[in-house]
Amino acid sequence: MIKKLDHLVITTTDRAACIAFYEKLGFRAQEAVGRTELFAGDFKINVHLKGHELEPKAAHVQPGSADLCFEVEHDLAFCRALLLKNGLVPILNDVPRHGVRGAMHSLYLRDPDENLIELCCYE
Repeated sequence: MIKKLDHLVITTTDRAACIAFYEKLGFRAQEAVGRTELFAGDFKINVHLKGHELEPKAAHVQPGSADLCFEVEHDLAFCRALLLKNGLVPILNDVPRHGVRGAMHSLYLRDPDENLIELCCYE
């Protein structure tokens, strides 16, 4: 029955800092009623401000509780250089992992709400 992920929701305490971070990763921000939508590839992230979430919402909304993995277009060396150029510092580099399509390598960083962000590329 499930075809693919359409969107996911994260909650932030600082909308401007959150949007700026994800734009540095290559997301395109668009304002919508009650939220900001961040587009990349064929999905989006809806950003809700803590205390002003749209209904219905998760039972226990908590900024910084997400663990997200995004596949990138380039190798990790290129991505790392781009992150550093944009003032984003990875906390782990080039870690072997296993994703939906098999073996991959990942680097990790945290967004302003301390969500764990994994950027991966397949071998």
